[in-house]
Amino acid sequence: MTTISLKTAPLREGLTLPYAEAGYPGGTPVVFVHAIADSWWTFEHLLRRLPVSLHGYAPTQRGHGDADRPPDGYRPEDFAADLVAFLDTVGLERALLVGTSSGGVPARIVAGSHPDRISGLVLIGVPATLADKPAMTRIWETVQGLSDPVPREFVEDLMTGMVARPVARGLIETMIDESLKVPAHVWRETLRGLLEADLPATLAGILVPTLVIWGDQDDFLPRSDQQAILDAIHGARLVTYEGAGHVVHWEQPERVIADLVDFAAHTAPASPGTQ
Repeated sequence: MTTISLKTAPLREGLTLPYAEAGYPGGTPVVFVHAIADSWWTFEHLLRRLPVSLHGYAPTQRGHGDADRPPDGYRPEDFAADLVAFLDTVGLERALLVGTSSGGVPARIVAGSHPDRISGLVLIGVPATLADKPAMTRIWETVQGLSDPVPREFVEDLMTGMVARPVARGLIETMIDESLKVPAHVWRETLRGLLEADLPATLAGILVPTLVIWGDQDDFLPRSDQQAILDAIHGARLVTYEGAGHVVHWEQPERVIADLVDFAAHTAPASPGTQ
């Protein structure tokens, strides 16, 4: 198992992001981007499995986990700007971006707007759009009425509905606790930003190598969503995980790492960056 180091990245005055780092100095830099209400902890199982060929960074986004909580700035483009600032702060000239679920939206914005900084893009269970998702409409109706403290029952129902096969109960409990750190207004403004954004437009202009990973038992995203991503990004490749749900990196971390290693080997030559 690879050792994880916990650090902080001061992006600007009033905004410091905690992040986890793991792997070897000469490995390909990989930046993991989590979804709404998650934190770096969602990637703990991946970080501990990193081989010598990969060097991982997993920041916790603004308003989430133990990151600073500015009063505003929760649109996808705000999170994307933070990602670029994070690359600058930790001294990464280029990195492979791995976005999970809604975290894939700021990741693909950066891939499209800063292709010189991104060696490749991996989208794991990422929506093409949210406008046509009945489940998301129901979640938004609940989120609009949230107040602090956010009810544990709401978070538990959301987390347990994301997996199609059993995962360690400790992982679920940790992620529930991390999600409960997110204030109601951050839940609301982050989801509002996703729903109001033109998400299909964020797929335009991506020229970097792209890998799409999707579990065929994902109750949130249909196969057609993944096809829309493939149609929008020239040369993108789909890998389907049979029997996996929305968060395939929880259910099959070893396979995800193997796919990342293979993808990085063909798209992102090892670089130590500047530490």
